[in-house]
Amino acid sequence: MPSVLPEGEPVPESGVLPPAALEGADTRPLGFYLHVPYCATRCGYCDFNTYTATELRGTGGVLASRDNYAATLVDEVRLARKVLGDDTRLVRTVFVGGGTPTLLPADDLVRMLAAVRDEFGLAPDAEITTEANPESVDPAYLTALREGGFNRVSFGMQSARPHVLKILDRTHTPGRPEACVAEARAAGFEHVNLDLIYGTPGESDDDWRASLDAAIGAAPDHVSAYALIVEDGTRLARQIRRGEIPMTDDDVHADRYLIADETFAAAGYDWYEVSNWANSPGGRCLHNELYWRGADWWGAGPGAHSHVGGVRWWNVKHPGAYAAALAEGRSPGAGRELLSDEDRRVERVLLELRLRDGCPLDLLRPAGLEAAGRALGDGLLERAPFERGLAVLTLRGRLLADAVVRDLVD
Repeated sequence: MPSVLPEGEPVPESGVLPPAALEGADTRPLGFYLHVPYCATRCGYCDFNTYTATELRGTGGVLASRDNYAATLVDEVRLARKVLGDDTRLVRTVFVGGGTPTLLPADDLVRMLAAVRDEFGLAPDAEITTEANPESVDPAYLTALREGGFNRVSFGMQSARPHVLKILDRTHTPGRPEACVAEARAAGFEHVNLDLIYGTPGESDDDWRASLDAAIGAAPDHVSAYALIVEDGTRLARQIRRGEIPMTDDDVHADRYLIADETFAAAGYDWYEVSNWANSPGGRCLHNELYWRGADWWGAGPGAHSHVGGVRWWNVKHPGAYAAALAEGRSPGAGRELLSDEDRRVERVLLELRLRDGCPLDLLRPAGLEAAGRALGDGLLERAPFERGLAVLTLRGRLLADAVVRDLVD
C-alpha cells in the first residue's frame, strides 16, 4: 500500500515535493483540475464534495462564499507555481469540475483559467473543459466562456425521461441538454460531451433507448454513459434501504450497457474507455486520458486530489477550511501518499485495461499473465492485440471489467 502521511501533513508547501517527483517530468503531460464545490441543490445519488447554500450557511462565513471563490482558487494556482518551481511544462489540459462550475459567473471561470495560463502557460492545442448543468447556462454565458479560452464543455444530461430525472433529483427539463449542445456549437465550441446515467430505479429499456437517441440526435462529439452507483450516505441509498425505491440489479446494468454500445456504434461513436465513446479521435477527452495514463495533474479546490511523479496528495474538503488555509498563507493540503513502483504498476493495470488501446502484457506478473491467458480463452480479451502484447477487453470483457482487472493485477 502507498505510504500515507497523517492528516494535517503540510503538503505541498514550497520545496516539499521530493526531487524525484519531477525527474523525467518533461516526458509527462501536465494538467490542472479546478474544483468548484457549489450546487444549487443536492442530487439524491451524489456523494461528491459539493455544498448547497443551505449546507454552507453558518459554517464558513465569507470564506465559504461563492462570491470570492475564484480569487481563492487563484491563490492555489500561484502556490502550485511555487511548488513546481523550475518545471517548464506547458499545461496540456484544464478541467473545471464540481459541483456545478457554471453557478459561478462566466468571468470567474475565465479568471481561474487565466491564472493557469499566466503562471504556467497553455500548450497551443490545450484542451480546456468545463462541466455545466443544462439549467445553469444560456447562449451569452457559453459565448463568454468560449471567448475566454474554453474549447470544450460537458453537460450533465443523465436521462431524457422526466420520471427518471425526478428519481435522480435533476432539475432540468427534458430537451434542455440537447438545446445546450446547439447553443454551445453556436458559441464556437468544437467539442461537446453529454453525460448519461443508466440503471436508475424505474427506468425501462425503452426509457434508456430514448435517452440514447436524444443524446445522439443532439450530435455531440463525445458521450459518457455510467451505471448508477448507489453510494452509502446519499438520499437515494436511504430511499432504497427503506424500500421506497427498488434497487436495480447487475443484469439490468449489463443489458443497458449492451444497448448503449450497440446504439453508439451504429451512430459512429467508438468506445475508447469502458464508459466513454467519441465519434472521432479528436473527440476524446484528453484530460481523462491524462488520469488514465498516470500523467501529472494539480487539483486545485476543496477536496481536490493531485498527482506528480508518484506523489499524490489531497486538499481539505470544506470550502471554509480551504479558503482559511490559503488566506493564512498555508497549504490547503490534508495528506499525501507516496506511491511505490509496485503501486504505480498496479494502477497502470487497473486503468489501462479499461482503455481501447489496452494494457501492455509486460506490466503483468506471472500470475497475472496466466490469468490473461485464461481471459483470452474465455473470450474476455481480444486475440489480435494479445498477440501484439496488449490486453484489450472484448465487449463481454467490458461487462466483466472489474473481475478481469482483479485477476490480472495478481
